[in-house]
Amino acid sequence: MAYNLLKGKKGIIFGALDEKSIAWRTALRCHEEGAQLVLTNAPVALRMGEINKLAEAVNAPVVGADVTNMDDLKKLFEEATKHFGGKVDFILHSIGMSLNVRKNKHYTEIDYGFNQKTLDISAMSLHRVLRTAWEMDAISDWGSVVALTYIAAQRVFPDYNEMADAKALLEGVARNFGYHYGVKKKVRINTVSQSPTKTTAGSGVKGFDGFVSYAEKMSPLGNASADQCADYCVTLFSDLTKMVTMQNLFHDGGFSFTGVTQAVIEQMEK
Repeated sequence: MAYNLLKGKKGIIFGALDEKSIAWRTALRCHEEGAQLVLTNAPVALRMGEINKLAEAVNAPVVGADVTNMDDLKKLFEEATKHFGGKVDFILHSIGMSLNVRKNKHYTEIDYGFNQKTLDISAMSLHRVLRTAWEMDAISDWGSVVALTYIAAQRVFPDYNEMADAKALLEGVARNFGYHYGVKKKVRINTVSQSPTKTTAGSGVKGFDGFVSYAEKMSPLGNASADQCADYCVTLFSDLTKMVTMQNLFHDGGFSFTGVTQAVIEQMEK
């Protein structure tokens, strides 16, 4: 059901790879709620993914951009504002990549060159996006930026590896830039800490399927789906949440504040 929550709003969606991705589901929901969109991803991801199918579904142009390249980001905002005929109202940052995980490097033996690239792509890319928008004055007053994160930023999940550090840094960037952008333009910046979700990226984490099952048992409401996360992002892009900023918002069915559940106890006693 649509409520026209984003009617007249214009947004950029980073990171839609395929139909499983949260960014993809969020783009569909934003379109249903009346938003105009620009889709973007890294050139290599555009070649691997199916983003043109999404672009057709939401009537949006696709602009390739390397989020570690400031010139690419400037071009992205130039093309987006030209397409929209004005400023951007919201941005979804759904970007994450770990070279050490890809190379099967244990956390205690990470390659620091790989680690620098992981942090640059997965966390500092948010700073680059925000800085580019700041310098170009590309986001409307009272605009909204959401970045997707995970509770491994606060708690240890051994196989999440260096991505836990990347998510902690991402959340720090959101808080700090959120202060400055809030003071200057009333732009709000938040992170959403989502349940483990069966996306193409998430499935690359060792033992992922087992952890999804565990999280389901540990969450009073169960795991939040990608579509439910998309719904939540829509509310954060809407005018209903204009005073929410600099927050890390858990969207995980209660997992983050549950010590143990009866389902887990029963599983352990089998």
